[in-house]
Amino acid sequence: MRQQIGSGMGGSTRHSEFEAENSARVIRASEIGQYAYCARAWWLGSVAGMPATNANELWRGRTIHRWHGRAVWLSRALLVAAAALAALALVIALGSFVR
Repeated sequence: MRQQIGSGMGGSTRHSEFEAENSARVIRASEIGQYAYCARAWWLGSVAGMPATNANELWRGRTIHRWHGRAVWLSRALLVAAAALAALALVIALGSFVR
């Protein structure tokens, strides 16, 4: 039997309400990193719902990650295009060699 923190005789607690609301909640890697760095800061933002005081830095980080993600996508697309063109060149070269 699980003991409810701060409960009286069968009363609801904030702990059990948090569990009910967040039973299927996805925890992101950044949250794990934040928790590892400072568990209290994670709790204040994720459980207590207090806004972060470093909003400018968070916005800048999201912007940089978005830019980096686009650059990675573009590099993969160019790699696929290069491989396709190399395969096409090989087919053309082999086709002219066989004649």
